Amino acid sequence: MASTTYDESSFRVLKGLEPVRERPGMYTRTDSPAHIIQEVIDNAADEALAGQARAIAVTVHRDGAISVADDGRGIPVGLHPEEGVPVVVLAYTRLHAGGKFNKREGNSAYAFSGGLHGVGVAVTNALSLRIEVDIKRDGQVHRIVFADGGERIGPLEVTGECGKRNTGTTVKVWPDPKYFDTPKVPMAELERLLRSKAVLLPGVEVRLGVEQADGSVAHKQWHYPGGLAQYLAEQAGEVEPVAPLFTGEKYAASDDENFANGEGAAWAFGWFDPAVASESYVNLIPTVAGGTHESGLRSGVFEAVKSFIDHHALLPRGLKLQQDDVCNRMSFVLSTRLLDPQFQGQVKEKLNSREAVKLVAGMVRDPFEIWLNNHVEAGRAIAELAIRAATSRQKNAKKVEKKKSSGVAVLPGKLSDCESEDIADNEIFLVEGDSAGGSAKLARNKETQAILPLRGKVLNSWEVGADRLYANNEIHDIAVALGVEAHGPDDSPDLTGLRYGKVVIMSDADVDGAHIQTLLLTLFFRHFPRLIELGHIYVAQPPLYRVDVPAQGKKRLARRLYALDEGELTAIRDRLAKEGVKPDAIEIGRFKGLGEMNPVQLRETTMDPATRRVLPVQVRPDALDDTLRLFTLLMGKGEAAGRRAWMEENGDAVEADV
Repeated sequence: MASTTYDESSFRVLKGLEPVRERPGMYTRTDSPAHIIQEVIDNAADEALAGQARAIAVTVHRDGAISVADDGRGIPVGLHPEEGVPVVVLAYTRLHAGGKFNKREGNSAYAFSGGLHGVGVAVTNALSLRIEVDIKRDGQVHRIVFADGGERIGPLEVTGECGKRNTGTTVKVWPDPKYFDTPKVPMAELERLLRSKAVLLPGVEVRLGVEQADGSVAHKQWHYPGGLAQYLAEQAGEVEPVAPLFTGEKYAASDDENFANGEGAAWAFGWFDPAVASESYVNLIPTVAGGTHESGLRSGVFEAVKSFIDHHALLPRGLKLQQDDVCNRMSFVLSTRLLDPQFQGQVKEKLNSREAVKLVAGMVRDPFEIWLNNHVEAGRAIAELAIRAATSRQKNAKKVEKKKSSGVAVLPGKLSDCESEDIADNEIFLVEGDSAGGSAKLARNKETQAILPLRGKVLNSWEVGADRLYANNEIHDIAVALGVEAHGPDDSPDLTGLRYGKVVIMSDADVDGAHIQTLLLTLFFRHFPRLIELGHIYVAQPPLYRVDVPAQGKKRLARRLYALDEGELTAIRDRLAKEGVKPDAIEIGRFKGLGEMNPVQLRETTMDPATRRVLPVQVRPDALDDTLRLFTLLMGKGEAAGRRAWMEENGDAVEADV
């Protein structure tokens, strides 16, 4: 092997927007430029949300460029007092710079902006061939141009004059095709995004223009005077709701002890048979993967319907109602406002803020319960739908139980099984260590969650044949608990005995925990591939840090936050500093392992479906061969030399906690 020099010159420092161009997938979607254009549209929408813009116009040009124009205040063009460069230049060339961080020091215009990461249009600039920004502000038209990967071309200059009241920003973007699978923004996705802005911003006119081959422009315009209810009814089409749609909104007042002034939600929901697609938003940002605000909505609705059913004595004896019975045919449009939302990744597809569960549930429950009792016939129709679903679920569970009772397999003694027999709800946690297993047993929902503690590290089963597999006690117990026999990729295994819909690998957030994850994933990929293929396998993401924040007066109670890693811890520290919390008042604890968490902490961070983070395990169909090669390299007994070479080549990319 050729020797390489390892000295001071080996270290490379990425400056400015270089990190984005090096690894664009860390900052945005790379299937198309849809998200980098959405960042520009979100800025225009934020001006409308602040009451400063009445129109948003998007134009798709024939050469692939896209323009976004608004009649807001215009991006500030003066010099930043500390940086000494125009503010518009900072916005487009610096990560983590923007007007949306300073929320508690008098800047309420962007209090409920979705662009909270401060990397939005800077990422757009980094991944574009060219960007032209025209700003109308203070009676003048200003222009600045960026090209060549985000570098500005020339100074910010005045190109004309306009009326003092004629303000706004127009941004024209040419996405760089080399960073995306396709250089064009999917029109259906763009139209859906713009239509949602019209729904969520009453009184704002949203237009889309598409340049045609002959030079003409085809226009579309959206306007929803009926708001969320009109939009949901349009989405339902010919499908009639079981009961009238329930719409409303509720936001925290300035004297609210639990939430900041203005936090809350607006909603429209109803029951359809069959259910229609639901949508949710946080500060106008579409959360296509859902999140904690949707969990809060379902929780509030379930509690209200359950209270109505109990009050009117509608539930048959012996029948137990679950949340899915009430909500599985509910369709909704939910718009949530949060002061400091935490999203899963920069793409912001899923909300992770744990306080959103309590916020939305609290805002929805009481108004909906009052509505149900004022519209008894509608309430009864919703209740009957839920009771039918619960009855059907219970019958199916009894059928499964009858089939299982004839089996001869004896469940492992260390398994703490769940009470429910419905695999659609049931999940089993494969937990590292007995101490963590003890906490998990106390933290679980006994109705639907089972715990199987694993002692030590599972056998590396990559080269173990099926005939010798069950000689290992841990693997034997896993197979018996799941109710599925080991099988190969080309087999057609009998999955009728499967006892859990989700199998969650739960190990410590350290190197040993990662090793146990790898061994279990090896087991499932090699000997239970159908479980991965059908989406039954998940990996839990327990946090590494706990952050205790003291109370801030009567309006802000003491809080406990959690950080998955060092990066999230830094983000939490920055956010608390912006809130005015003194750094020395914050207590930071580091979890050594799952067993160190008390049951309450383990439940809310790792086990409660409403607030936990779990990653689904999937194999991309086009990457099966690559996956097989990598597993062979990493887990094969005769691959030591190859592993060493691979680690030397890729070791600098690891982010391990040791």
